[in-house]
Order: sequence, then C-alpha cells, then structure tokens
Amino acid sequence: MEFFLNSEIPMNDKLLELMFIVMGLLCIYLALKHLRSWRGFASFEAFLFWFLLGVVLAAGRWLPSYITGILILIMTLPAIQRKSQPFTGVAKKIKFDPQLFQGNKIFIPALSIGTVAILCSFFTDISSLVGIGIGVVLAMFILFIFSRKNTPRVFLRDGANMLETIGPLSMLPMLLASLGAIYTEAGVGVTIAEIMQNMVPKGNVYAGMILLSVGMVIFTMIMGNSFASITVMLVGIGYPFVLSYGVDPVIGMIALSIGSCGTLMTPMAANFNIVPVNILEMKDKYGVIKNQIVVSLAMFVCQLLYLFMFI
Repeated sequence: MEFFLNSEIPMNDKLLELMFIVMGLLCIYLALKHLRSWRGFASFEAFLFWFLLGVVLAAGRWLPSYITGILILIMTLPAIQRKSQPFTGVAKKIKFDPQLFQGNKIFIPALSIGTVAILCSFFTDISSLVGIGIGVVLAMFILFIFSRKNTPRVFLRDGANMLETIGPLSMLPMLLASLGAIYTEAGVGVTIAEIMQNMVPKGNVYAGMILLSVGMVIFTMIMGNSFASITVMLVGIGYPFVLSYGVDPVIGMIALSIGSCGTLMTPMAANFNIVPVNILEMKDKYGVIKNQIVVSLAMFVCQLLYLFMFI
C-alpha cells in the first residue's frame, strides 16, 4: 500500500503495477480452478504453475529477486513436463448465443483498446502499455452496454478460458524480453560491434543499414521478440555503424518494425505462430509460419527501402 500512496512515484508506474496485480490474481483464480477439479498429480502441477506465476506477477515488486528466480524455476517444471494442460472445467466448447450477436458492433470494443492506448501515449503521461489496460476496461464496459449478460463473472471466466488456452506460452514474451536485457548486460552487443568492425567498410552507412536490418530479423527469429533483439542490435550495429554518422535516430523504430518480420517466421514467437495452430487445430504445426513467409519477406524489402530514405 505504501507504494501506491507514495506521491513521488509517477501515476503511470502505479497503474502499471496495478495491471500486474490484476493479471496475477487472474492466474491465481485459474490455479484455484485446477485445485478444485483435482484429478490426479497433473492437476496439482497445473495448479502449481498458475499459482506461482500469479504470485510472481502480483507480488514481484515486493519479493526479493532470488525468491522470484526460484519461483520461476519451479513453475517451469510442470511446463517442461507438459503437465499444465487444460482441464475440462475450463477448456470447454463455447455455445453460440443469438442474443449476444452484435454484428459489426463487436469490433467497437476491440478498436477502443488501441484507440485509448494511442490517446494515452500522445496526450498524457501514461504509457501506451497502461493505455491498453485502460482500453480493456473500457471495452468491458462497452460489452456490458451491449448485453447485460456480460457481467464481471463472465469476463473473469472467459479471461481464464483464454489464458488456459494459451497455457505456459503466455509467459514467453516476458522471458524473451528479459533475455534481451541479459544479452545487453553480458556485452553481446559490444562483441558484435567488434566482429563487424572487420566486415563493414568504415563510413558506409548503407552497409550498416543492411546489416542492422538483417541482424534484427535473425536475432528476432532466435529470440522470438523484436523488443528483445533491438537493444542488442542497436548497441552492436545501430550506433557504431549508422547513428554515429548523423543518421536520424528514428531509424531505431523502423529497425524494430523490420525485426517484426522475423517474428512472422519463427516458432520462438509462440504466442503469434504456435498458439493459433493449437486453437484452430491445424494439422500442420508450422502452417501459420509457412503462410506468413512471403508476406514477411515483402515487408522486409519495403521497410529496408523506407529505411534508406533517412540517410
């Protein structure tokens, strides 16, 4: 409570922490559902995974770092053993209710999330990430206006359903983002810069741009997240071979977008490319990736040409 009452802490940080607490409580709620439907050791392991993840999300700020690390190591054990699978109480078929059908109006709540995030980012001190959370609350209110059947209990149940469907892969983006920070702290970017000094002609910004773009795609495919690879690539290639020659720093954002082309071509981006396969019950495990490769390569070429415009 002291954290939220501290006037020196920005409101954005308080709202962000509140979002993590809500996400943690949702995970704990899902864990308790597993505990209530005990059907052997597998159900207990699923409970253990979701409960520990909820504790880390909700109380991570106040837990010692070594305790958080131990909890994360423990919660990965059920996931590695594939024993945190959906149980029938959550992963059930959704029946169509004609009274809830809203036609094209159903897109209004979805669009409101992005709209609120953009407005918060441009016109307030609140970050777009917190704006997404506020947008979700607004979307829930809009859905409630559409139908009084959309009660908080429905949102809680459906949120648990979606989280259960994604499963342990839901924590992958957080792990990959932290991996980028670890790589940077370990000096991977500096090492890459030292290697590239013998490969890139000094002062050749075009060559630096190409290496930055290709490196972003490759590292994103390895790490599964362009946010995780952008820090390493900017330190290793972006600054010494591009930005240091006076190129507009906005290329960092374009490089981030280019890295997302790699996201479309890697199974490491499980939340984008593997989860849809499971939800849609596709026969080809890599069907989503195969259908995205051509689009991804075309986007890469177009964005690389756009990148050259800043020289």
